[in-house]
Amino acid sequence: MHTSFAPIENHLLAAMPDQERARLLPHLERIEMPAGKVLYESGSRMSHVYFPTTAIVSMICAMEDGASAEIAVVGNEGIVGVALLMGAGSTTTRAVVQSGGEGLRLKSHLMLEEFNRGGGALRLLLRYTQALITQTSQTAACNRHHTLDQQLCRWLLLSVDRLRSNEIVVTHELIANMLGVRREGVTGAAGQLQAAGLIRYKRGRILVTDRDGLERRACECYGVIRREYSRLLPQTQAPGHPNDVERPRVAPLFDVGVLAARNMPLRQTA
Repeated sequence: MHTSFAPIENHLLAAMPDQERARLLPHLERIEMPAGKVLYESGSRMSHVYFPTTAIVSMICAMEDGASAEIAVVGNEGIVGVALLMGAGSTTTRAVVQSGGEGLRLKSHLMLEEFNRGGGALRLLLRYTQALITQTSQTAACNRHHTLDQQLCRWLLLSVDRLRSNEIVVTHELIANMLGVRREGVTGAAGQLQAAGLIRYKRGRILVTDRDGLERRACECYGVIRREYSRLLPQTQAPGHPNDVERPRVAPLFDVGVLAARNMPLRQTA
């Protein structure tokens, strides 16, 4: 491992009070998070928490018969491992990298120490947990009551919110596994969205070409989730961040650019 300097690319870390964030920075490790990497298995001990920067992590509920469904996604807005902060050393869900990229990890006991200090980090993490609970419960309701077309729109919007571009590297089979439906259903729904000019799909990549149209076609669940994140989490703008990229028609989750263009020392895995 070695030390390097990089901007704070995770919004939750960037929003922490300076003093509390400074205690964590020397212990954060920058890691690769390739697609398909399992961060937690159901019931396994949680040795680290993770702050995605360019990766997206799916929280998956698996059944005894092998069926599974995604219940939430976490990207650069949040943290993977909130069960640890709620007093559990393990979780009943799997955490799997859905979209490959990078992230930061922190040993669990260090995160718990900061959380138990009872300062601004605790309040921020509790608000984030409430937002994540909203996403989980709304996803469950959406999967039960709304059409596959609407579920796919929600899934695509939640994904591009957490990426630096309008393009998602994903197969219909993976989306089907995330939504807990048959691949043929996803193929049909994606075909309808493409025919409507909302997306373009080719060779395992989906490009969102009309975000506004996709939002109009989605059910209310996406709006409920987005509003709750905006209500509970900071709205800080830092224009001109060196990592800003042009993303026409795609607004970030917080309706802002990347937060807090500060330099941070990080340990990086070799």
